[in-house]
Amino acid sequence: MIYVEKLVCSKCKSSYLPEENPLMCKRRDFGRLDIVYNYDAISDKFNRTILRSKTDRDVWRYKELLPVSSEFSVRLGEGSTPLIHARRLGEKLGTPNLFLKDETRNPSASFKDRAMAVGLAKARELRKRDVVTASSGNAAASLAAYSAAAGIRCHAFVPEDASKAKIAQLLLYGADVARCKQMKEGEDPTVQMMISAVDKLGYYSCPSFGPFNPYQVEGPKTITYELFEQQNWKKLDAIFIPTGSCCLLTGIWKGLEDFDRLDLIESYPRLVAVQPSGNSAFVRAVNQGQGIDQVVPEAYPTSIASGLLDPYPWDGDAGMVAIRKTGGLGISANDENIMQAVRELAAYEGIFAEPSGAAGLAGLEKMIANELIDKNGTIVVLVTGSGLKEPDKIAGMYPEPRLVESYSE
Repeated sequence: MIYVEKLVCSKCKSSYLPEENPLMCKRRDFGRLDIVYNYDAISDKFNRTILRSKTDRDVWRYKELLPVSSEFSVRLGEGSTPLIHARRLGEKLGTPNLFLKDETRNPSASFKDRAMAVGLAKARELRKRDVVTASSGNAAASLAAYSAAAGIRCHAFVPEDASKAKIAQLLLYGADVARCKQMKEGEDPTVQMMISAVDKLGYYSCPSFGPFNPYQVEGPKTITYELFEQQNWKKLDAIFIPTGSCCLLTGIWKGLEDFDRLDLIESYPRLVAVQPSGNSAFVRAVNQGQGIDQVVPEAYPTSIASGLLDPYPWDGDAGMVAIRKTGGLGISANDENIMQAVRELAAYEGIFAEPSGAAGLAGLEKMIANELIDKNGTIVVLVTGSGLKEPDKIAGMYPEPRLVESYSE
């Protein structure tokens, strides 16, 4: 059973019934359609006791808090990723209660599988045959994987300089891929092409940010749910979130709101948005006390963390609410900080992360250096994508290994 009451535009407050199945607000104001659930009805079906009895170990474990019936799901094993107590890294940083949520273990090797599992399920419910996305690579790869398993055609618009490994992954899944050249500063050409495909060809849009698909943003909520279950409902003090469009930040916040409304948690952890210094429009706006309408998109975003280069934070309005209501903050990290985090995740905890996936750790280390966090608190860092996504960037960190001819050498 689906417990959705309505969908409400975050900008104009237009309301839609769930049976209308909207993807975007009819006013085309790029407001995200926030999904409102009937928590009174859910509370009878969803509590700690019931959760303990469930055997599902993917995102559909939390089907009562998702906007699509699990009968339309394509299950590839998304979710239920490990929460690792980072003892060695914690000892180095002086953070004894440091935990890493390893999202590299998802089927296509990034957290985007949570979003696309839900977004693609809605496409199946609506009997769509073509889906389209705008992505730096990971969301597109995820959508392509789920589309392949469902027999749906996937069309992906990616940046001109998208990782060859990510493009290869897309092509292997059978996606129709087009690279897009940025022509105007502050504008994402992949989004413009996606909108054209929706308007002209009627494709089902499913990028990993809210204004173009309200269903997919519900998938990342399940990270929040898992964190509290994995910590046996103990208090969490801070969650560090790599941030580009703010969709992941918004998803984590929505999960906290859900559990709060169901009286499953007693307090919010601080949410910390981490952006690369070469694309930190959202962090600047948050730290200057600005509203979403005051955000100035990055003219030409640049960073080794290519997955975090959305010029505009599409879900920044919810992201700002999340940070302010949890007492969190935004922080930026430069490429050197981020690559150091990549090294440390591998060397101390055996986790192979791409630069975008390691940005959360870089943010934590910067906060520790500036004495902005209680090092004894329970801290969770989200590791969002695998280093196999961008092997060239990782290989370039080290000299060519020596060539030997016999074991004695």
